Order: sequence, then structure tokens, then C-alpha cells
Amino acid sequence: MTDYISKSTIDISAPRESVWHALTDLESLSKVMFGSTIETTWEVGTPILYKGEWEGKSFEDKGIIVEFREPTLLRTTHFSPMSGQPDVPENYHPLDFQLDDIETGTRVTLTQANNPSEEAAKHSDENWSMALNTLKEVAEAS
Repeated sequence: MTDYISKSTIDISAPRESVWHALTDLESLSKVMFGSTIETTWEVGTPILYKGEWEGKSFEDKGIIVEFREPTLLRTTHFSPMSGQPDVPENYHPLDFQLDDIETGTRVTLTQANNPSEEAAKHSDENWSMALNTLKEVAEAS
């Protein structure tokens, strides 16, 4: 792995259980993940698939559920063929969604490790910030 870490944080005015639901309900998560169809059972060790279209191109990203600690931590791996990298374990990104109680609701911190460069990490920051903004909208509307 590299030392290039992408980290995005957002404060959501909703209780942690509501944010967790928005993150793990497949219909809600689809909105967060740019309209992709998501397939998973959430069981540790099972796959998670993201299928959709981004900027006119079809994609099918994938990963594995590594840890599912309701309602505080969702840890998965993530690989996108759109990266142009080979589909081998060393090209998967560990993804952590950490949910913490704060006075005004919930703080979500999303960390993506194993980015190949500082530029790639910044690109991930931008994408994950958009996703977290949508998570905020979904969770606060429920």
C-alpha cells in the first residue's frame, strides 16, 4: 500500500442510527453512490458490487465487506476497473466509513487508503465529498 490517504468528513444533523440506515439501505446507498445499483448482503467476507454509469460510461466496481459494526463502522475494499489498473488485490482500496456521535448529530469520516499518488488521493477526496454530501441529504430527509 501507499501512504496516499483520501479523507473526507461531514457533519450530519441526524442521529447515528439514521445515518447508518442511509449508508446501509441499498436504495439510499444507491443515491449516495452516484445512482449505481448496489448488491451485497453486508455479511463480512461477502462481495459488494456497484453497477452504474458515470459520465456516459458503464462501470462495475467491486469489493468485499471487511467489517460491519452497526452503527459505527463500515469497512470494505473497493476496486474500480475505470482506474485502468489490473484487478489484483494490491490495487484495491480499503474504505472506512466511521460514524461518531457529535452534539448536533453524527460526524461521518470516510477514509480511502492505497491511492497510488497524491493526485489520485485528491481526486478521491472530491468524489467522496460529493458522496458524503448526498449521504447528508438522504439522512437528514429521513
